[in-house]
Formats: sequence, structure tokens, C-alpha cells
Amino acid sequence: MISVLLVDDQRLVRAGLRMLIESTEDLQVVGEAANGVEAIRLAAELAPDLILMDLRMPGLDGVAATESIVRGGARAKILVLTTFDDDDHLFPALAAGATGYLVKDTEPADLLAAIRRTAEGDMLFSPPLLRRLVDRVVAAREPAESGTAPTDLTPREREVLALVGAGFGNQEIADRLHLGVTTVKTHIANLMEKTGRDNRVRLAVYAHQIAPTPPR
Repeated sequence: MISVLLVDDQRLVRAGLRMLIESTEDLQVVGEAANGVEAIRLAAELAPDLILMDLRMPGLDGVAATESIVRGGARAKILVLTTFDDDDHLFPALAAGATGYLVKDTEPADLLAAIRRTAEGDMLFSPPLLRRLVDRVVAAREPAESGTAPTDLTPREREVLALVGAGFGNQEIADRLHLGVTTVKTHIANLMEKTGRDNRVRLAVYAHQIAPTPPR
């Protein structure tokens, strides 16, 4: 059972998230906070596996709360869920210690999957944000850091890798390649193992380093 702390200043949003999360058998909401101060207190009291963190809240905002929780040594992973998809919110949240960043138009099934994967240690981002994040990381690297693809990648794995590098989500990749989402997830897991990248962001950066061309 994955325990979740909800942090959002809107009561209706928290109620909707609670209803969605508790419709599953493996996720459980253990607490709710309406601002950053409450989030810090409940993170220490409840020791949740994951904190679903809003950013814009009265008093102490989500970035400051995230930084305080991480600095305090909490074991919880922090997944931002916000309406803001701009760099002015994304990068401060990541610098504060957030593990992932989703916008609130994320599909319910994708949100539940993101909670599970983030709790397991993965880094999850909404596709447009992933693209921008990868672009910034790649732009900051020296050309000499570029690599070559492992020789044991299959043609399909190369196609999936290119699309991950372009910032596409699993469903988008599945639609473009006419595959099932489960098959796409299997390909991505195999790619992580073969390339030694342990999360989607590092895999996307790696895709840019070897510069495969996404299929049209």
C-alpha cells in the first residue's frame, strides 16, 4: 500500500483527488494539507510514501514546503501537481527537491500510474515539460559528452528511444508506433537496462546525446 499526502489549497480538488486515489487497491490517502505549513507538519507526523504537492498556495507555497520537507530528511517522494507549466515554476520546484512534475490536465489513469512510479523512485513529468527539461540539460552539456547507442538495441527500441527523447508520453508513443501501452513500457524498461539510465529523464537526455531521428 502506497500512502499519499495531498497538498492543495482547494478543498474540492483535494476531494476529487482523494476519491480517485482511494478507488484503487494499492493507494491510500493518509492526510490532507491546505498550505505549505500544514504540509511540512503532516509530512513529519504521517511519514507518507508520496506527497502530491500543489505550488500556488496561501502562506508558504509548494516550492518552499518541498525544500523544507526534503531538507528535513523526509523519505517521501514529492510529485508536483499544478496548473502551471512554465519554467518559472518547473525549475524552482526541481531545485527544491521535487521528484516529478505534472500539470492538472493529466489523465486520471496517468496520474495514478505516476504516483506509483514516483513512489518506486522514478521521475515523472508531463510530456511538454520533459521536452523543455531535456532541451535545457542537453544545451548545458559539452558536445564531447555525446555517446553512442548500444549495439544490441533492436530497431523498435531505437524508435521508442527517439520518441522518449522527443518528450512523448507512453500513450503518444503507443499511438505513433501502433503498439500497446504495456508494450511501450516494456521497451522503455529494456532501454533503461541496456543503456544504464535509471529514469525517463536520463533516458531522454541519452536519446539526445546519440541523436536518433524520431520516426515520422
